[in-house]
Amino acid sequence: MGRPPKVQQTLMTMPAEAPARDIARIPLSPDFGWRWAASLIASVAMVFVLAYAVGLAVFVGVGVWGINVPFVWGFDLTNYVWWIGLANGCSLFAAILVLRRHSLRTAINRFAEGLALFAVVCAGVFPIIHLGRPWLFYWMFPYPAEFQVWPQFRSPLTWDFWAIITHLMVTTMLWYVGLIPDLATLRDRARSVAAKRVFAVFALGWRSSIRHWAFHQRAYRLVAIAVIPLVLVIQSTIAFEFAVTLVPDWHETRLPLHFIVSGLESGLALILFAAAALRTSLRLERYIDDEDMDLIGKLLLANALVSAYVYAGEIGVALFADDFAQTAALNRMLGDYASLYWGTIALSVIVPQVLWLRNVRLNDGLSLLVGLAVTAGIWLDRLSLVVAGIQRDYLPSMWRTYSPTAPEWYLFLGSIGLIAALFLLFVRYLPVISMSETRHDEHLESRS
Repeated sequence: MGRPPKVQQTLMTMPAEAPARDIARIPLSPDFGWRWAASLIASVAMVFVLAYAVGLAVFVGVGVWGINVPFVWGFDLTNYVWWIGLANGCSLFAAILVLRRHSLRTAINRFAEGLALFAVVCAGVFPIIHLGRPWLFYWMFPYPAEFQVWPQFRSPLTWDFWAIITHLMVTTMLWYVGLIPDLATLRDRARSVAAKRVFAVFALGWRSSIRHWAFHQRAYRLVAIAVIPLVLVIQSTIAFEFAVTLVPDWHETRLPLHFIVSGLESGLALILFAAAALRTSLRLERYIDDEDMDLIGKLLLANALVSAYVYAGEIGVALFADDFAQTAALNRMLGDYASLYWGTIALSVIVPQVLWLRNVRLNDGLSLLVGLAVTAGIWLDRLSLVVAGIQRDYLPSMWRTYSPTAPEWYLFLGSIGLIAALFLLFVRYLPVISMSETRHDEHLESRS
């Protein structure tokens, strides 16, 4: 993907340090404006709401939620699966761009990796609190206990625990390894002694030597290679948590493909949303240019078409399934929670069709709305799968309805506040665009 000739001519006349200066001024600026401060205050307030909801679950119990028989899971599992899908979609897309050395990585990889990490942090809240006795979470570790009580590795809760730990480590490494050269740049440009020392510690003695770059590129690619099978395994593991049960609409081998496709779509939607927001708020049109936005929009559109194929395939499979699975699938599409299913189709399949228009793909406001709509649509998909899927079991005497309570909404909204607060702090104190990659790409363009 190349830049327009006019931009290339402009870049050829710019000094080599212009990208570093323009991007570094954002985290090194002494004043970031009242809009950022107001957004951070609102996000932190939502984090306190999350802390209150978690405190209720820990000290009062999960009875404050709307779960009952047969709804042993509700918003807790819905939110966990949704956040994991967002994290996997962002990290998978970033890792592929690193391995292919695609020029789009310069514009989006840094904040895509950050969003993946923050989404994993949000997802990690839910497996602990829906254990029932969250203060005993350390039982998940295979530590040498006196009574020889070991974790039950056939339990999906154990799968969740190890999946979150592994995902957090690999995603952190992908984000941090790519950040090291820019931390050194901030170390050299920071004016205060305290900032210089902090950046120096995390820059690990980076001196931008050929030897350092060789090790860095090798490490970056190795971590990116590790991300791809990890993401596929984790998404499949989440799907198997449903598939290993005997619930009619969950006991399906189609679920791993469903989770992988929809998770990638939600990740692309979140990246599109963040890219449009950063272009608008930080005036980064030069680094996240129209061609980048155009390509992200096309990729999201293509993924929406694949999702449409997956949903159509699920309908076809349901028609030829046994009576129990067919009844459960039809209930999800036409029953009490049919609005969730068709809301998913509308938001994650139909709304992205506007991206066929180039004017829509290049409009930051419309890109924000499309990214938000698709992300909400995938959340409705997870809620539909969890709630409507479990509503019709084999015993009609167990057919009931589910309504989320206020503490469950607090958990959901608080987790959104958590990722918003983490992202705002990231944008404020670290470079949201890779300075080293930008300098490298612009140097190559100036020589061509």
